[in-house]
Amino acid sequence: QVQLVESGGGLVQAGGSLRLSCVASGSTFTINAMGWYRQAPGKQRELVATITKGGSTEVADSVKGRFSISRDNAKNTVYLQMNSLKPEDTAVYYCTAKPYLLILADYWGQGTQVTVSS
Repeated sequence: QVQLVESGGGLVQAGGSLRLSCVASGSTFTINAMGWYRQAPGKQRELVATITKGGSTEVADSVKGRFSISRDNAKNTVYLQMNSLKPEDTAVYYCTAKPYLLILADYWGQGTQVTVSS
């Protein structure tokens, strides 16, 4: 089992920045990619960014150029740096971890609220 704990959310004005962190614990040797999804009120959960253990990244078009994802494998931590935040970035942000063994379900954190005021 893997546990994910997010931190770093909060309230920020439009144009500001936040950095989210997610620490994985437990059987971390079983996970490959880690990433972030978000869910705004009344909307479906959507991919924000992912990063493999080798450092390959995928970033959603809606945040490309503003958000970046990074990872410290030694600390089992993934980061989401969010710059030039917009009110439409307001959502609960969830950390996720994908096992190497793809038949296993992904792990999810409890989520952290990000609110961007205009």
